[in-house]
Amino acid sequence: MKRIFAVLVAALVLLTALPAAAAPPGVPDDLTVSEVSFQGGRNLTLHGSVISPAAPAKSPRAGVVLVHGAGTGTPREKLMPEAVAFARQGLSVLVFDKRSTDYSLFYRSYALLADDALGAVETLRKQPGVDPGKVGLWGLSEGGWVAPLAASRSKDVSFVIVVGANALRPLRQQAWAVAAGLRKAGVGGSLVDRAEPNLYRVIADGGMFPEPYYDSEAVLARVRQPVLGLWGVHDLLTPPRETPPLFAAALERGGNRRYTFRFFAGADHAAHLTPDGGVTRLPELAPGYAELVGSWVGQATTGRAPEARISGPAPEQADDSVGVPPTAWWESAGVQLAALVLFLVAFCGYPVVALARRIRGRSLAPSSRAARLVSAGGLASVLGGFGYLFYVVMTGGKLSAPGPLVADRPLVWLVLQALAVATVVATVLAGLRWRRPAPRGERVRLGLLLAGGVAFVPWALYWGLLVP
Repeated sequence: MKRIFAVLVAALVLLTALPAAAAPPGVPDDLTVSEVSFQGGRNLTLHGSVISPAAPAKSPRAGVVLVHGAGTGTPREKLMPEAVAFARQGLSVLVFDKRSTDYSLFYRSYALLADDALGAVETLRKQPGVDPGKVGLWGLSEGGWVAPLAASRSKDVSFVIVVGANALRPLRQQAWAVAAGLRKAGVGGSLVDRAEPNLYRVIADGGMFPEPYYDSEAVLARVRQPVLGLWGVHDLLTPPRETPPLFAAALERGGNRRYTFRFFAGADHAAHLTPDGGVTRLPELAPGYAELVGSWVGQATTGRAPEARISGPAPEQADDSVGVPPTAWWESAGVQLAALVLFLVAFCGYPVVALARRIRGRSLAPSSRAARLVSAGGLASVLGGFGYLFYVVMTGGKLSAPGPLVADRPLVWLVLQALAVATVVATVLAGLRWRRPAPRGERVRLGLLLAGGVAFVPWALYWGLLVP
């Protein structure tokens, strides 16, 4: 019995010697960490860490909640460099794991993410040593849409900081980012000018692009808190030259002139240092970034936020963004799907019928080379065109990898264009053959193939396969 008691006492001593919460990786010894849980939107429980200076403060500290950029289930460690840097400026920082529930590549709600942010604000306001009247939001990239929305809905948010934020509609921003990546890789012509933006419009029409026409300017016009906007001059995901004027105009339209904008040299989308013009992100924040946040929060939370102040080097943006309006009925996702089904039936039906008849031992009129080319070329153009476009979109942004280029056109795209031209020419030649006398079954088979070839012409024009 005594032995058991001794073991229990030893275990109790070991447990009491353990820290109350394990510090997340990357938190230095001069900071303290406490783990928190809170209710986000739709009653989802979220988990985070509050990082503060270890030295006792003379008065309650200001606090800031960090809101992630795009990505499902992003862990808090992703923003640990910012959290540590801001805490060393005297702030209490709440950084939390982003939700993966009700958030995906094809679905998300900025209103729901704003609920998460406001849940974090409420939690930070209740933390020991935090002044509940001096808690604000910091949002990166997508968080630059979420943080202002949350602030516009709550007076508990005392300030807003956005980094790499966008005043454009999300669909327009994303189309610009991928197009800019293609142009940076040396691509020109119909792929970047026509096919890429049209694909985004169709994706949005099919409900596969979340919040495509979210009106951030209308939200910014409702923000009454001081705003600090930060951009790297080498931002390749947000148009850094277009966005700040739109931000300022929207804030002033709502009567808010308490905004400060700053551009950082040698910095990327997240205001981190970059060695190659924004393609690669280094762990280090841009010099002066954290210090600016600390000093500005001190001003903003004491009623001394600067008005309409813009500083820093001019951002680099080679090309303007272009409008990406909703599709008309004839180019909608439904029509595109119907066209795809028609092409599959028409182009695949011709050889499949021939194969079936051969297996059954039935005779079949010999097919022409033109008809075979329509079938093979049309199918390769349609499937190859969509496949390559989706590859470009999924790998685009910052710096695309379109493959070998010939006269600023990707070789793959040139091959697809050549196949498209050959398909159109072959359709004309096959049409001449269709006028000749032939068995009814052969005329039906060839007629379906020609219907696909005729429909292929406007489809290929729309997607840029018949455009230089």
